[in-house]
Amino acid sequence: MSKKVMLAMSGGVDSSCALLLLQKQGYEVIGATMRLFDTDSDVCGSFRDREDARAVAARFNIPHYVFDFRDKFKKEVIDRFNDQYLRGLTPNPCVDCNRFLKFSALLEEADRLGCDYIATGHYARVGFDPESGRYLLKTAACEGGLNPKDQSYVLYNLTQAQLARVLFPLGDIAKEEVRKLAEKNGLVNHDKPDSQDICFVPDGKYADFIENYTGIKPHEGKVIDKNGNVLGSHGGMISYTIGQRKGLGIAFGKPMYVIGKNAEENTVTVGEKDELFSEGLIAEELNWIAAEKVTEEISCFAKTRYKQKETPCKVIPLEEDTVRVIFDTPQRAVTCGQRIVFYNGENVIGGGVIKKPIKM
Repeated sequence: MSKKVMLAMSGGVDSSCALLLLQKQGYEVIGATMRLFDTDSDVCGSFRDREDARAVAARFNIPHYVFDFRDKFKKEVIDRFNDQYLRGLTPNPCVDCNRFLKFSALLEEADRLGCDYIATGHYARVGFDPESGRYLLKTAACEGGLNPKDQSYVLYNLTQAQLARVLFPLGDIAKEEVRKLAEKNGLVNHDKPDSQDICFVPDGKYADFIENYTGIKPHEGKVIDKNGNVLGSHGGMISYTIGQRKGLGIAFGKPMYVIGKNAEENTVTVGEKDELFSEGLIAEELNWIAAEKVTEEISCFAKTRYKQKETPCKVIPLEEDTVRVIFDTPQRAVTCGQRIVFYNGENVIGGGVIKKPIKM
């Protein structure tokens, strides 16, 4: 008897190609699309995406369900995004969406419909280590080595129970091959552009979104240096990001960058390029995958941003659920609220939330 799989279908080429591969592997597949917004504008989970997913499901003659997750998406993703930005942090809503919706709420629906697995179009792999008895999250691969589309960074929160029931059909395929396979099999979305940036802020204007959504208007504050000297003023702290150089609105006579933000004092701190670098960081809210927990210092590799190259570091456990990370080479623009993910070769060790950088 074939295993039953619920496939998360976004309407894009990745999840559609995942459907094709799952059927070829003999799984019984049902499609599931999450409705995330009240609006039907051209954003992830929009009416167009739902219809594209429905069309692909019909093409392969599988059931297709639309689950109304608008309230949960607002609470767990949008409200978290707004709250963290207003507190001077830089959140990662894609990580929260995976954690609270795609691999939690959607998995509950899969259980309700009697599914053995849940599958997505993410570029990552799942393995199993018989020695430790643990499921492993692995980086995506393709012919020639590491897949440049690897998405393991945004999946570090997966638990052992979830990894035991997750399938990533695209884990060993390059994006170019996915599009070719989709076109060869007549998928209508084979050339559909990839989603960009944060789905609910498609224009990238975060400050405008937060003001319009919350009704909280930005307040003018001080721009200072690391010694507290006032250099000018800003029109709203949420308009600034760590590492930003352009658009500061002040003529310094030399290149200056945002190196810090303080929500309580409503200040933006700027400095020269070398002040952007940190020798380490403190991380909390940890999730370990390759081991139940890390209790002694380890050497590994880490990424503090999705697109960043992995860098060697040491991870030193502090109190429960907190670690100090020391980089072999200082890292640029370490940002509070972003995630750090730890790697050992192709295996994801775990990850957490950046609480504060450790400056040089």
